[in-house]
Amino acid sequence: MRIAFTHNLQLSTAEEEAEFDTPETVAGISAALRKLGHQVEPIEVSGPASRVVARLEALAPDLVFNTAEGSHGRFREAFYPALFDRLSLPFTGSDAYVCALTLDKRLSKMVVASHNVTTPKFCYVEDVTQLTAANHLRFPLIVKPNFEGSSVGITVDSVVETHEQLTARVLDLIARFPAGVLIEEFIVGRDLTVPFIEKASPLTLGVLEPAGYEYDSAAVAGRRYQLYDFELKNIGSQAVNVKVPAGLSTTQRARCIELTQKVIRALGIRDMGRVDFRLGDDGEVYFLEVNALPSLEKGAAIYASSALAGLPTQEAMLDAILRSASERYGLSQSAMPARRSAQRLRVGLTYNVRRTAELTPDRDHDAEYDTPQTISAIREAVESYGHTVVELEATPELSTLLPAAAADVVFNIAEGMGGRNREAQVPALLELLGIPYTGSDPAAMSLALDKSLAKQIVAQAECPTPASMVMRTGKERLAKGLDFPLMVKPVAEGSSKGIVGRSVAESEAELRDFARELIQKYRQDVLVETYLPGREFTVALIGETKPKALPPMEVIFTDPDRKHPIYDFECKFRGRGIRYEVPAKVDDPLLREIERVAKRSFVALGCRDYARVDLRIDAQGRVNFIECNPLPGLSPGFSDMCLIADAVGISYRTLIGEIMAPCIRRYREKRRLRAIEGRL
Repeated sequence: MRIAFTHNLQLSTAEEEAEFDTPETVAGISAALRKLGHQVEPIEVSGPASRVVARLEALAPDLVFNTAEGSHGRFREAFYPALFDRLSLPFTGSDAYVCALTLDKRLSKMVVASHNVTTPKFCYVEDVTQLTAANHLRFPLIVKPNFEGSSVGITVDSVVETHEQLTARVLDLIARFPAGVLIEEFIVGRDLTVPFIEKASPLTLGVLEPAGYEYDSAAVAGRRYQLYDFELKNIGSQAVNVKVPAGLSTTQRARCIELTQKVIRALGIRDMGRVDFRLGDDGEVYFLEVNALPSLEKGAAIYASSALAGLPTQEAMLDAILRSASERYGLSQSAMPARRSAQRLRVGLTYNVRRTAELTPDRDHDAEYDTPQTISAIREAVESYGHTVVELEATPELSTLLPAAAADVVFNIAEGMGGRNREAQVPALLELLGIPYTGSDPAAMSLALDKSLAKQIVAQAECPTPASMVMRTGKERLAKGLDFPLMVKPVAEGSSKGIVGRSVAESEAELRDFARELIQKYRQDVLVETYLPGREFTVALIGETKPKALPPMEVIFTDPDRKHPIYDFECKFRGRGIRYEVPAKVDDPLLREIERVAKRSFVALGCRDYARVDLRIDAQGRVNFIECNPLPGLSPGFSDMCLIADAVGISYRTLIGEIMAPCIRRYREKRRLRAIEGRL
């Protein structure tokens, strides 16, 4: 089968990403599904929903394997199942109604209690003024967010013993999780979890062996109450041992299985799930919550429990989940080839090929062009989606070749033949011919290539950018506010062309001498701007108009003898004096500001589908926009965008698919509108 693997990718240890899949988990699941003989396309869903829809429509999968948690809100886990339903795509796991129901701890407790499942007494509050609802509860109490999983919001302070502690804890949680807080009687005892795989263990109706948790004594030293909190689950997981079987008595084990069966039936969970209980010191088993999207990370209890049910490997367990969903939707292998062929497109690949064997600062005229290896890699990636690729070099003959190529869409990486609007040449021609294409439109291409104009537009979007001026002759008077050292570079070049050791001028004589040299060599104006002494970052963005920022990459300068380090031509093409760190080591406030400036720049310049934004920190610690590249390099293992994607588990093929998907959506929308016009 062709499977779309939808997931949220965990890029940090932040609490809001605790439920997301790590890159290792995504890679492991993808590899296991491929071992089962399926074509697998990982689709990360944290960006705009329109991007996810475009990817799914472009891929046209036979089945969606879904672990996506959604990004925010009380119905986040229900969002993607609802979307799959709307797109008529079969998917694994429970439907939107069940996902919304199970994320709501209060509501799920009420439902299972009506089916004779024991649950601790509880109340739900949205405001501290409602605390009188807890008067009937006995201390100790546990206070936790009502709409969170992965122990988010649960700490050693979650168990309270007095009204004062209760009030303080509720105030704290409501400030962080305003959707609502659950207060329940804390059961002194230990945590249990019971996994569920619908097609496993027919004798127990898919309910697997209960699992327990054992904690390293040092990790829980000084704790009055034992509970599986956020720290143990997400930060100190090495101190937790998942124990399967859980060491229960025969009666307790039978009770866990019986209650799990009731919970699964009452809530309508399909394919897979996990039910959490608390085994009290009184021997009673209490229902706590249920997860319709259980963790599939390495070491999760579901694997050990599945092994005891005859599913000894990850592949065997995932196959059971796929079989369950396939039977539910009546998937037929014989129907799949016709469905796929309907999605095949004729894709033109427009490019400029680099013919210089060895680039140097003196021989850099085609440095922005792509190597035959890069062109081949893109062609193979596009073809892997079932499309036919027609290669079209962007020479002056392109205007004649394009109509004859009969391309449905064009994957454009052409830099153009010359001038400050060169990157807009091919997009403009494609718009004239009415052919949908990847990447930004001519206006955005022209604006972004002119570094001075780009800075003015981005500054209006409230993004800092270094003070600057444009020189046309090298004789112009320096603008006020420009203090040495100053950076000098061509105003409309990319790939670090014209940026060398002399680009940082420390005197007016140095500046004017080098400016005149650049003007003569590149036959264009030069940009003079304040040199920024801080850290340098580059951010890859993907998305049609509301981009998702991938984790920033830092360019770290390693030559201690460079007084004013810059990312010059030798750094870019020789790797001299630099190393890359991705994801960059930045704190949360800096990360948010980097993403803010990068996204605002993307939107202000009118970029589309993908781009890369370069940033640098000034002497005051502010994140400054340097430039934007709406046509960034896509050389596997070399280009910044590819390095960033690799680092966060996005394969080259997936990256090309992400870029191509919005273009295919625009193509289909165009066909739909034409069909409507034809009926009028």
